[in-house]
Amino acid sequence: MRGDRLTIYAPSTATGRAAVAVVRVSGPKAGDALDILSRRRRPAARHAKRVRLQDPVSSEVLDDALALWFPGPNSFTGEDVAELHLHGGRAVLASVLQALGGIPGLRLAQAGEFTRRAFDAGKLDLSEVEGLADLIAADTEAQRKQALRQLSGELGRLTESWRVRLVTALAQAEAEIDFPDEGDVPGGMIAGLRPLLATVASEIRAQLGDQRGERLREGLSIAIIGPPNAGKSSLLNRLAQREAAIVAATAGTTRDVIEVQMDLNGYPVILADTAGLRDLSDISGDAQLDIEREGIRRALLRALSADLKILVLDGCEREVDPAVARLADSDTIVVANKIDLVTAGVPGLGGHAVHPLSAKTGLGINALFATLEREVADRLGAVGTSAPIITRTRHREALADCVGALDRALAGAATGKIAPELITEDLRLAARALGKITGRVGVEDVLDVIFREFCIGK
Repeated sequence: MRGDRLTIYAPSTATGRAAVAVVRVSGPKAGDALDILSRRRRPAARHAKRVRLQDPVSSEVLDDALALWFPGPNSFTGEDVAELHLHGGRAVLASVLQALGGIPGLRLAQAGEFTRRAFDAGKLDLSEVEGLADLIAADTEAQRKQALRQLSGELGRLTESWRVRLVTALAQAEAEIDFPDEGDVPGGMIAGLRPLLATVASEIRAQLGDQRGERLREGLSIAIIGPPNAGKSSLLNRLAQREAAIVAATAGTTRDVIEVQMDLNGYPVILADTAGLRDLSDISGDAQLDIEREGIRRALLRALSADLKILVLDGCEREVDPAVARLADSDTIVVANKIDLVTAGVPGLGGHAVHPLSAKTGLGINALFATLEREVADRLGAVGTSAPIITRTRHREALADCVGALDRALAGAATGKIAPELITEDLRLAARALGKITGRVGVEDVLDVIFREFCIGK
């Protein structure tokens, strides 16, 4: 990804027709490129200037645009940066990119290369880079708030505070090893570090126990489960407010898991319709039954892995299949559907509250939405008001590695039978694991993976 240090250029706005298209240029020849295309001296730093862009070979006018100049190091990438704000037609953008490509020393940027250069220049740490990627990809208000917190450096500052404390402890432990006879280096210093190490390990464990960040980033998983013909697909369509699933009176219509992504009062959720659950063990199989069995297997797997379940019962049926009823737990919302057809009361289910509704007419749907919003908010919390939270598996693995190394160091210091050199090595590994989150040490193997998530021009 690093490669050469040629000046790079790329569109920073999405492809397609628009009112404005922005082209970004970064590198040592960014200013020269701006001068060449505009046929005049670049504007004052951080001031927009109207310019007429011309092809450097044919002198043909390409566009009437706005130009901005950001001399390094006071720019996004830390390098000289020029921005061209063009009219957003495809032909205009293509002609300007072609003209830039004809200037010696310029090349088209790779995906994420502008942000990679910002990281190399120390403008962003790795956790902030990931926050920027999440901000670009945010679909809901909660995702936007979480991404902004990470982009502002909250996670980086927290992990760096732990790392600094561990580096200080490491320095004290090494001093005892290197200068055992010096009077100003007290004996037993490694043992004396145990309270500090235990505190850091406890704080990190608290973060590891918080999974809200990953759920917010990916979306809370909600599985709609229940017996055949209870109205699961109809409920999915009603909640999604579109025809996402096929609805039919025939049992077994839904064979696979059908997913719909939703914004539920600012929170991202993945709503999944599943196959109807019934006992097929006593029915001799044919190809269609084998497919239905696979659908039921997948439905049960999704029910087990979901963060929340909606168990849909047929309100016209007086009995509930015991195997289906056993799926209801504390993470289950029980729904009695088809109340527009019910003449008596709806079926109950143990100690669970039952939400009566009609997926066909919409009766009771608003009450279900309110319950869903409350349950989702309880699981994801009020974003923006609590401590920084882990958003990626990479963060979780690094923190787990750190805690593992700290536990070994604490155990060694407690017994007094482990060589001090081994304890200090564990402290070094713990600090290095934290450094991987912000990119301070040992991260070359993850850099390309992170920056590939960006589009060209970011």
